[in-house]
Amino acid sequence: MDSAERPLALTLGDPAGIGPDITLLAYQARQSAPVSPFVLIGDPSVLAERARALGLDIEIETVGEASEAPSLFAEALPVLPVSVAGDVVAGRPDSAAAGAVQRSIERAVELVRAGTASAVVTNPISKATLIHAGFSFPGHTEFLAKLAGLDASDAVMMLAAPDLKVVPVTIHIPLKEVMAALDEGRIVKTLEITARDLARYFGVARPHIAVTGLNPHAGEDGTMGREEIEVIVPAIAAARRQGLDVTGPYSADTLFHAAARKTYDVAVAMYHDQALIPIKTVAFDLGVNVTLGLPFVRTSPDHGTAFALAGTGQASPRSLIEALRLADAMQARAGAKP
Repeated sequence: MDSAERPLALTLGDPAGIGPDITLLAYQARQSAPVSPFVLIGDPSVLAERARALGLDIEIETVGEASEAPSLFAEALPVLPVSVAGDVVAGRPDSAAAGAVQRSIERAVELVRAGTASAVVTNPISKATLIHAGFSFPGHTEFLAKLAGLDASDAVMMLAAPDLKVVPVTIHIPLKEVMAALDEGRIVKTLEITARDLARYFGVARPHIAVTGLNPHAGEDGTMGREEIEVIVPAIAAARRQGLDVTGPYSADTLFHAAARKTYDVAVAMYHDQALIPIKTVAFDLGVNVTLGLPFVRTSPDHGTAFALAGTGQASPRSLIEALRLADAMQARAGAKP
């Protein structure tokens, strides 16, 4: 199947969150904010109920195959059904829905790996709700790696916006565990995957990667911690020996102002908030979560489930629209089927 005929596979996300809202709003905005055809993998009744709550007059059509979606997309929002157990109430997370959330992700990956869909785009999930229901992964990134047959360390989370791209080396672990999780090999692998996929999906042949330190002032020559000297500097040196354009470590508090952002293609930080706080401050509505290192394209809005906004009409579809557009662009640039 030609890539132009394959829809994007959009997952349900937590049905009590804003996933249904922003899916409907992104579809409604398809003429003023065009996106490629997508198929929503989820419960059509949940979507229909949320449309009623939001006062949206949108035709929702259940399909048997994802391949039906492109021809329907101009007139109806195509949904590949995955039933949700229990009653879904906007704003009230329920672990009964966890099975459907997981199946939606699994089905999206199956479609892309079979060549029926072009890329995976995921709506926000509630990690706590899933974990309470027995989900054994700390987030989308690690679960997607497993579905792709990879180790968790093979999948790298990048947040991308027009003026900033950031990658955290460690992701969904407590801050007190970060230092133990950082080692030279893990940092080098993150740098390798980042450089390779920026070339493959973003057309940056030899990206300049700026690396943060871990400690305040990048350790201040060892007076505020020795991780920079003992781990981060050797990792940078190893990456440079492989021909990667890597510099640092830089103090994180000086790496993200406007002038600094012009000096690199991507910043690699040591932990989750060190990377995500700056990009969500600079470009909250335009940011897209991208998983690098997978054998297929995956993007997501850069925000969470926002339960307080679900069903209120206040959720913005902007980040989802950007995620749909970026997934399409990445797949087109890669120039090959998954």
